[in-house]
Amino acid sequence: MRADRLVSLVLLLRQHGRMSAPELARELEVSTRTVLRDMDALAAAGVPVYAERGRHGGFALLPGFRTELTGLNHDEALALLVAGSRRGAQAFGLGTALSSAMRKVVDALPHTSRATAAGAAQRLLIEPETDLLARRSPTEEVPEAVLTAVRRAVFAGRKLRIHYAAADSTPTWRTVDPIGLVTARGHGYLLATRSGADRTYRMSRILAAEELDEPAQRPDRVDLNQAWQERSTRFRTGGDQVTVLLRLDPARRGELLDTALAVRADNQQPDADDLLRLEATFQDARHAEWALWQLGTSAEALAPQWLRDSLRDRATTIATRYGTPPGTGRPRDDGPADARPRTRTPATGRGTATRT
Repeated sequence: MRADRLVSLVLLLRQHGRMSAPELARELEVSTRTVLRDMDALAAAGVPVYAERGRHGGFALLPGFRTELTGLNHDEALALLVAGSRRGAQAFGLGTALSSAMRKVVDALPHTSRATAAGAAQRLLIEPETDLLARRSPTEEVPEAVLTAVRRAVFAGRKLRIHYAAADSTPTWRTVDPIGLVTARGHGYLLATRSGADRTYRMSRILAAEELDEPAQRPDRVDLNQAWQERSTRFRTGGDQVTVLLRLDPARRGELLDTALAVRADNQQPDADDLLRLEATFQDARHAEWALWQLGTSAEALAPQWLRDSLRDRATTIATRYGTPPGTGRPRDDGPADARPRTRTPATGRGTATRT
């Protein structure tokens, strides 16, 4: 509705200051011409909005202008209530503050809207602690002092000194320029730069943090989603990648696509055995071995030979174990059930997006 859009225009200008018509159009998902018409309507209604021409021009409100914009609609209130159930707030230590904010929002709603929104929110569950197989979602414990120091440095735009324990390394102190915070599947990450180079730090590996007085060297605005995607892409294409030639049951192709970094088909048509011939790329040797083992007899690795040998040895060990009476064989630590690759992709929470 246009009334909601006009309110959103005022809120955007209050929050961001001067913005160009194209920027406003992107935020509101409308055309630039619509934004210009809405600006005329705001001016006619007495809202002190003005335009600045030039390369860095745009629309802005007169300094000091404030107005009370009340009346959350049902969907807006519901969005805030649902946001309170997301684990992202927990990852950054904001769970208590968010819960308090939700109570204030609910209390400010009219009685009818309050009951409707609260009832609808009870029928939505976002990212529960366990899935249908009763597997618990990964959780991370980060000291409150670390979370507080990191948040303050990010929001204030100051340099941050962290005591960081990289994987298989001795913890060291390093000074970084914080850019933003990201949560992926319950894991928190600090996006930063160090000596001008992009760095991504796992929050759970920050042992201590100190906010410094020196301003951080970073852009005024940042697209965190784009920055995360770029770092994820660089991470996935790094490391000791392994390319595997395999045959696969077409019914399991989706599983391979979800696991491999890339999959290329020589021929979209199944062969004489109704299997697809594919070429898949994995992060490293352990990733490839684990992925092929999960596919069981639905896949056959054709090359490289070392992968065929490894999968054969795994299968032989399992066959030997269950070919003897129960309890007569000694369990081995290198059995297939314990073998899990560390694919180091941000989405799985198995590592940071850059090696630090």
